[in-house]
Amino acid sequence: MTPTQKAPSASPLKVIQVGLGGWGRDWYRRRIQGFRDVAIVGFVDSNEQALETACTEFGIDAGLCHEDVKSALEATESDAVLVTASLPGHVPAAGAALAAGRHVLMEKPFAPSVAEARTLVDAAANANRILMISQNYRFFPAPIAVRQIVTSGRLGRLGVVHVDFRKNNTAYDERRTRHYALPHPLLADMAIHHFDLMRMIADADARRIRCHSFNPPWSHFSDHAAAEAVVEMDNDVVVTYRGSWVSQTPATPWSGEWRLEFERGELRFVSRDDETGKADRLWVREADGRERPVGLPRLDAVDRTGSLTAFVNAVRTGEAPSTSGEANVGSIALTYAAIEAAAEGRWVDVER
Repeated sequence: MTPTQKAPSASPLKVIQVGLGGWGRDWYRRRIQGFRDVAIVGFVDSNEQALETACTEFGIDAGLCHEDVKSALEATESDAVLVTASLPGHVPAAGAALAAGRHVLMEKPFAPSVAEARTLVDAAANANRILMISQNYRFFPAPIAVRQIVTSGRLGRLGVVHVDFRKNNTAYDERRTRHYALPHPLLADMAIHHFDLMRMIADADARRIRCHSFNPPWSHFSDHAAAEAVVEMDNDVVVTYRGSWVSQTPATPWSGEWRLEFERGELRFVSRDDETGKADRLWVREADGRERPVGLPRLDAVDRTGSLTAFVNAVRTGEAPSTSGEANVGSIALTYAAIEAAAEGRWVDVER
């Protein structure tokens, strides 16, 4: 069974959702509503206004809403907790849920440090519960197909990977004020998706990274909105990365534009241009020098719905998902190593 195939039908998981800001409401509106394998039985947000907004927007019974995780866990019979809060709320919410014996699905980055990430991983192991991170960019057809080609050895050894990510958020938008004020808006909030895909596709963890971040003069971001990096993987694959929230050149899909160099050819792909998977594309160039499109697998669920499906499968079967907390520590470690490398202007070893 692939991560996006559904496990045999059973009663819906009873889930408490923590975090009802803009992204949390988007989760509920676009991913939870209509998803038959999950039933939300409680809502949590420490911000009273966020709770009221969610109640009004979705017609939620006020009796299901709580201002702290502990009261929701005590008042509600539940199987799992979905953490869609901002980063400062991740560890407290997930820690309380695991201590109460609930499974946890949470947004990335799932902790503000590697040490805190490991604390949650240990808590999940001690409680014998699933801790999964919604690294939703993995749940698209092109990266899945690329990983299969890499691990099959069809083109020989992978040697070099080039990744470019560009978005043009140069015009000020009052609705995105919080986004402009985020610390490390590229490296921590966006590039972690690309770093996680690097690990997935190269089938290896990162060994060390060199990174330079900066803010172009036309940027409205408070912190650096662009960066360039070189990553050395444990299997000696070298990855070059260029990313920008404020590029004046044509935008890439959300997963970026990827080019992979092998002993006997090259792969090129794009992914997540939309949230359906239909825009994913993959091309291969083999020994004859001609580039050809490659057929992609058909997935039952993609993007965050793919994450949600994989989480339900993991809870029902007891099998660890590919983006378990334990597996995702490598992506957290690479992200924070990139931030450190950018600040110090040197190579930084990725925490093991």
